[in-house]
Amino acid sequence: MSENKSEAEAGAGAGAANNVIKEAEQMSLSPRESLVDSDSRESPELPPHLRNSVTRVPVTPGIHLSTYMSRSSTDSNNAASPSYFTQNPGKQGSSGVTNAPRTESPADMPSLTNPDEGAIPDHEVLRRMSVSLRGRRESLSEIKAAAPDLALSGNIISVTFTTPHTLKYHKNGEWELGYRRGQSALFDSFSYLSSDETPWNHTVVAWTGEIESPSEALASPDALPDTTASIPGLSSLSAPIPLDGEAPPTPPEVDGLYIPRDHQAKLEQQLIQNKRIKTIPVWLADDTETTNEGITLNDQGRWRRYGEHTIYPLFHYKQHEPNDGRSERVEWADYFRTNLKFADKIIEIYKPGDIVVIHDYYLLLLPSMLRQRAPNMYISFFLHCPFPSSEFLRCLPRRKEVLEGMLGANLVGFQSYSYSRHFASCCTRILDFPSDSIGVDAYGSRVEVGVFPIGIDVAKVEQMAWSDEVSEMYNALKDLYKDKQIIVGRDRLDSVRGVAQKLMAFERFLELYPDFREKVVLIQVTSPNTIEDGGEEPENKVASRVNELVMRINGTYGSLGFSPVQHYPQYLSPAEYFALLRAANVGLITSVRDGMNTTSLEYVVCQRDTHGPLILSEFSGTAGSLRDAIHINPWDLTDVAHQIHNALTMSAEKRMAMQSSLYRHVTTQNVQSWIAKFLRKLVGTLASTKNENVTPLLDRTFMLKQYRNAKKRLFMFDYDGTLTPIVRDPPSAVPSERVIQTLKALAADHRNAVWIISGRDQDFLQQHLGHIPELGFSAEHGSFIRHPGQDTWENLAEKLDMSWQADVVEIFQKYTDRVPGSFIERKRCALTWHYRQADPEQGLHSSEALHKELEETVVKKYDVDVMKGKANLEVRPTFINKGEIAKRLVNDYNSDIARVTASGDSGKEKLEFVLCMGDDFTDEDMFRALNGLSGTQVDRGHVFTVTIGASTKVTLAKWHMLEPEDVVEAIALLAGVGLSGEAHEQLSQVNLATVAGLEGHVPQ
Repeated sequence: MSENKSEAEAGAGAGAANNVIKEAEQMSLSPRESLVDSDSRESPELPPHLRNSVTRVPVTPGIHLSTYMSRSSTDSNNAASPSYFTQNPGKQGSSGVTNAPRTESPADMPSLTNPDEGAIPDHEVLRRMSVSLRGRRESLSEIKAAAPDLALSGNIISVTFTTPHTLKYHKNGEWELGYRRGQSALFDSFSYLSSDETPWNHTVVAWTGEIESPSEALASPDALPDTTASIPGLSSLSAPIPLDGEAPPTPPEVDGLYIPRDHQAKLEQQLIQNKRIKTIPVWLADDTETTNEGITLNDQGRWRRYGEHTIYPLFHYKQHEPNDGRSERVEWADYFRTNLKFADKIIEIYKPGDIVVIHDYYLLLLPSMLRQRAPNMYISFFLHCPFPSSEFLRCLPRRKEVLEGMLGANLVGFQSYSYSRHFASCCTRILDFPSDSIGVDAYGSRVEVGVFPIGIDVAKVEQMAWSDEVSEMYNALKDLYKDKQIIVGRDRLDSVRGVAQKLMAFERFLELYPDFREKVVLIQVTSPNTIEDGGEEPENKVASRVNELVMRINGTYGSLGFSPVQHYPQYLSPAEYFALLRAANVGLITSVRDGMNTTSLEYVVCQRDTHGPLILSEFSGTAGSLRDAIHINPWDLTDVAHQIHNALTMSAEKRMAMQSSLYRHVTTQNVQSWIAKFLRKLVGTLASTKNENVTPLLDRTFMLKQYRNAKKRLFMFDYDGTLTPIVRDPPSAVPSERVIQTLKALAADHRNAVWIISGRDQDFLQQHLGHIPELGFSAEHGSFIRHPGQDTWENLAEKLDMSWQADVVEIFQKYTDRVPGSFIERKRCALTWHYRQADPEQGLHSSEALHKELEETVVKKYDVDVMKGKANLEVRPTFINKGEIAKRLVNDYNSDIARVTASGDSGKEKLEFVLCMGDDFTDEDMFRALNGLSGTQVDRGHVFTVTIGASTKVTLAKWHMLEPEDVVEAIALLAGVGLSGEAHEQLSQVNLATVAGLEGHVPQ
């Protein structure tokens, strides 16, 4: 990534704005730290039902006031940045740099670095970054100085699903780039980050999208056209002109679009050299369809199906009917591979110190995949759509994988407080991760959660809305509907946009207020839905319902000369769109579930002079920020009708007061402010968590690859909490049939040495797993050992002094008498005191007292260790632990391999794959031993140490898994067996996706 931006203003001075500092601190201070400066009715110490920020918006929870009360400099926020829609970037105005009094330089700022932890509090980082924002742009050197330990490179990699351009491929190798509809605010933020207004070097990584390949053959001039889409409309205001002035892209009629490699390279060069948004494309295809000569694109729409068929509807509270899961298996595998391909591309261009910003629901797995490959990467994720409550997310079969994927980020951003609260609640209720309103504890680190309502590029909207072309259309509209009041609605044809509710409410309005008949017209524009809906409400069903309502209203309340509803199911050009917003007397948005509705923001800007009221659904993500709009519940048709009447009859003073407040918010909280706040919060979060050690989720694809490449493999599994869940009654922790069959399948491969290394005694292991002759066992934490294929146990502790047991039993018995439900487990070489069935508080308190007493008596007298387990304390000889067994097994198997390996092939004289899984403190001995052997006895990349359980634990393991079910799933993946452990069964959905990710195609 080239360094193409100057840092000349590194030493430039600027005035420190107290309100900007206060805003930055409010974004990052913990509730107790910000309590002093907060309003009494906004104190985070108050319960939610007493906070204005929650209660001032009906039904939908609001957003904390500090998010919107920013008084950032309008000079920098309103400066015209390069626009996504601007055809000629050279005509764009540039914001000047104003001279300001000198502020304290970063070097003069007091250091708040904690000498013990080495991390800077995030509010201090934000303060350092904020003191020089007024009147000039921030320099990269100032950002680096605010958080020097981060060693920021100055590069930002924005990751979005599709490129900002639509692509049309011609057989001669020429590429035609258009503008993609539907994400103008996001693409405007990319333009801003790529401009000279920011100090960052910005690159976008995105899929090419469906590439269109028009037919090159020319039709006969006498031939009749297949459609009338190209015939212009009689009225310029109703012509079906798409948003970008060209026909919307259509998927290729025939699959199998072949693109030679040199033509791919030509597109890549064209996108990377784009002056507005530098883009690196991701090519999505099966490995069998990709060669050195070129790529064949088959069924291009499959890469978006899981996101649009399953995730998008569910995140908008639309649940499909259950099915047999066959199509979903393949769609999930494609979704997994999509995220994997993105991860591969990002790793290719990533350099330490780069910041990665991932956008939206198509890439929910990507943060964790990147964390697996680069544990110290700076990753943020922003979700542009709603996030459902835990009750609804539970309906998603892959809910756990989705949450685990998002938790790979350092910072997760949402549009609304309610969405961030739902996410934290889901992490707690589904994954059992500790969380609060500002973050989640995951994998030994802290994932911050924040609210960042997106804005629009106000300068671009105003420039376009008051152009001569738009003004001409505006005048034509006012003449066409003179003596009429205009209500405007513009929505995508999707059931969550509430078009049907809007029409029914308008019908109710005409019924309740007959005086307004033939005096009010509703102009409703519905653009085709760009989201593939795989459920029961396809686009044609919604369209049929809308058309039915339009005909009913016009038939009931219309006449030969007038129709109260003017419905235009078409795309609008930007000029038509802004003319319509300017001409409106009332803006009506009735979304039943929405992320951030930018139409409402653009309407506010277009009503700068005419002050038309805005009626806004409280289920829209914009409701929390546009507080002075008229909020309605779209399901309450009578109330919506009353509010339409209220808006049409509102006095000029009220309309001006409403518009003034809304306009102030929209112009200050614009898209430039949004992305700047998001990045500043990310830098502050990174600085405050710099020294936290993250243990990433196990990369199953990488593990499977190493497993398949290895010829000699060693497996070491703990029992309780790893192969089976922890239960209150230890004898009840028997292995399930799936565990037994899966272990059998794994051990049946002669290249695999499978060992169970447990604290259980020989009798228990012999009873429940001893019938599998290929398994090896180590009982009582390494005191006894039984090799595969043998029946006798070897006592490794027979020469040790066991006289300490009498003293320990005496002390254990004393506490057993005190704590009801506790009991003593006698093993040959160890003694364990269990309190799992006791009162939790009494058991924990007594165990601490018991541990202290043992340390002061028995430990000083004998060579024994006291080990804390899960609801137990165990005393055992010092020289007996699982780590010693792990060392012994690695050395023994390496020696065996060396004896049978041909001399001279030294690279094959070692184990090539070692997998060790455990869940508690005693298993850390194994992880420590294997870490010490890595690089000498075993190659580092061939060792997989995996801890199981709590997300908050600090561990020596390299990887993390959540529960025993995941362990069995991973073993089944390596053994190639299904849910019951049988080889003839199909793989689980998760394992199928992993295999598809490694093999490059979905196995049949």
